[in-house]
Amino acid sequence: MSFFNQRGIFLQLMKPGPSEPNTLVSLQLARKELSWDAENEMQVEKLVDSTYYTATSTDLGNSFSIRTVGKDVDGDGTIDADDKAKLQALAKAYASIVNP
Repeated sequence: MSFFNQRGIFLQLMKPGPSEPNTLVSLQLARKELSWDAENEMQVEKLVDSTYYTATSTDLGNSFSIRTVGKDVDGDGTIDADDKAKLQALAKAYASIVNP
């Protein structure tokens, strides 16, 4: 996250392996908050309002499923199928990047 953008998305891709037959994408949506540490006299950054999702693909990343979405991620005021679809599309796009 930059100084100007206080929101961020962190992604992690886990390819299928011996212990996990599925492709998984871990998604964390967070906001950065700046505060002042008086004891050390310095500004500190921390992530707040973090929301975590795990997208699962059983077809090597061609499509993803997410169990439940409990937050309005697209900002339209409702928690609905559009929020889930946007997160699934993000997971699919990230899984298709070979060299991040």
